[in-house]
Amino acid sequence: MSPQITALHAADVVIVGSGIAGLSAALHAGGVRVALLTDATVGAGSASDYAQGGIAAAVADSDSPLAHAADTLIAGANANDPGIVDLLTTAAPAAIDWLATLGADFERDRDGMLTLGREGGHGRSRIVHANGDATGREVVAVLTAAVARAPHVTTLAGTRVVDLLVDGGTVVGVLAVDGDDRPVAWRAGAVVLATGGSAGAWRPTTNPVSSRGGGLVLAADAGAHLVDLEYVQFHPTALACAADPLPLLSEALRGAGATVVDARGHRFLQGVHDDAELAPRDVVARAIWQRRSAGESALLDMRHVEDLAVRFPTAVALCRRSGLDPMAAPVPITPAAHYHMGGIAVDDAGRTRVPGLFACGEVACTGAHGANRLASNSLLEALVFGERVGTAVRSATPATAASAYRAIDRVPAERLTRPSDAAVAQVRDLLMAEVGVVRTESGLRHALQRLDGLVAAEVGGTVAAVARMIATAALHHRGTRGAHWRADVPRALNGGARVVVTAPDRARPVARVPVAREATAAC
Repeated sequence: MSPQITALHAADVVIVGSGIAGLSAALHAGGVRVALLTDATVGAGSASDYAQGGIAAAVADSDSPLAHAADTLIAGANANDPGIVDLLTTAAPAAIDWLATLGADFERDRDGMLTLGREGGHGRSRIVHANGDATGREVVAVLTAAVARAPHVTTLAGTRVVDLLVDGGTVVGVLAVDGDDRPVAWRAGAVVLATGGSAGAWRPTTNPVSSRGGGLVLAADAGAHLVDLEYVQFHPTALACAADPLPLLSEALRGAGATVVDARGHRFLQGVHDDAELAPRDVVARAIWQRRSAGESALLDMRHVEDLAVRFPTAVALCRRSGLDPMAAPVPITPAAHYHMGGIAVDDAGRTRVPGLFACGEVACTGAHGANRLASNSLLEALVFGERVGTAVRSATPATAASAYRAIDRVPAERLTRPSDAAVAQVRDLLMAEVGVVRTESGLRHALQRLDGLVAAEVGGTVAAVARMIATAALHHRGTRGAHWRADVPRALNGGARVVVTAPDRARPVARVPVAREATAAC
């Protein structure tokens, strides 16, 4: 039985999600009617809002987009799309300028020049920061204020999108539940998914509850292709405490001189990689995970960071909230699920293979990040591709009420139900145990067996469905590359090919490997 809606609203474009990607897309879609829907408060509680790191951009005279692109490709294990990487790094300085014109308060020196930091994987200092380690919050606040002033954008907080409306193979709107728990629908000529990533489906994670892969399931149900799902980045330095999500200790701390040590104060990363603490995130995360798995300590020593409390007030406050004083002693750290490089397959304007459906931000896979995202490229990608999507959707063909009603009649009523909290907890722990920092075929098969039962019983909701798709991709990628580390297959056997997942039936996702890329040795 299909759901009975209480209202059918109309817009030219519906954007789902209010992080930096969704806000950027909304602002750049001027001239058409935009409805911006978010399950929470506009701009608040998104992964963008949590972001302590900055925005990478080659704005220094000694830097160049070409050098930025080279670092991005190395960090991504050359699984990136080089054309997209060039597009991203070339557009970065203009993105910083745009934010500055909107009022973003980036850190500058006495001469008014941007102060640039360095993070892991970057060959030089090119990270633009705001308010110390609260860049994401500053950018979200600036964009949220700009959206509030934009007459073409209507924002609806507390609106949970549960399905995409598809008629004749074209997306014509969304089905949602409003703040009063009533089913409502929106018809639109274009729908943009900017729902964030999937790392919240793991425990531990640094991501908010909203980042559990819901956008991936919406897209798969509509017929979109999902690519590179096996590439999940684990941030190496989450604060090891009882919180959920775990507090993030920004990579910029290591760029400013913080070191990773064991209980004896030994910097064990010096024996792992030439760049030690500034090695790519997957390298640092694995080294810390292996130490902790062996029952040893891994600690972040921030005592030698100059002006720690002034430059990194968020990190210091998070530590003190957990009863730790980072200025007195090293604090315990652990890898935690942080960012999803894979996602909905899109072109350079955010178009999917399904007419009327676009995606941008972490939920999309543009090919910019490859197998392992370079630090501080995430906010940049959200800005650059948010702009490109916003521009592209201006020419969308309006959807009719008749097409929306036909699509609503085909939506299963169970899409409105929420998953069991106990089942979601099972999925999150299972993902970390078997689809975590290091993976094996036997562990992935065990995960899939358990996930099959949760999906079939319809108690795990979209979290179980997205976990099933990610584990399927990881099993089919028989090799090690970047953040996808198979202990049983240390070298790539797929010939550098991409794993593509389709899942019109949530219980039986299908993976195939159709596009070969140049194989590279394990990082």
